Amino acid sequence: MKPVSLVAAALSISVAACESPPSPPPHAWQLGRDGVYALDRAAPRGFVPLEGWAWAAEAYACPPDLAVGPAGEAIVTSNVMPVLWRVDAKTLAVSVHPLALDADTDKDVGFTAVAYSPEERAYFAVSAPHRSLWRIDPDLTQARKLPAGYAGTPFNGEATCATN
Repeated sequence: MKPVSLVAAALSISVAACESPPSPPPHAWQLGRDGVYALDRAAPRGFVPLEGWAWAAEAYACPPDLAVGPAGEAIVTSNVMPVLWRVDAKTLAVSVHPLALDADTDKDVGFTAVAYSPEERAYFAVSAPHRSLWRIDPDLTQARKLPAGYAGTPFNGEATCATN
């Protein structure tokens, strides 16, 4: 299986004329087979293993995903369980965040797409096998299932991957 190669772009933030522009994130992130690569502009900063990270291969499911949070941190999904891994942008420390789901607790729910919305100050995720959309609180503890066709997300109500 090929590593999932998702390099996250910096979020643009509008600032008033009297403020200095925000500093760019310290690095970009790339998702690998066993963890995340922190990529500085000049050279790789390092590999961060994700302890306990479980995911199904592309032959069986859409791949997991990575999003950049408001402080430049990496948020990594599992495509087989409702758990997120957060990698701190400065220290590269990893924390694990099991999510309490408000629906579909009888299903295996994992996330195959994730994005941060500065307007909503929350993450949004897609579970491709169920074609469901979720809003994840910024503290990474709870996920709320959104109605089908909900358009207030970075995904415009669409799942981003179709399984084979």
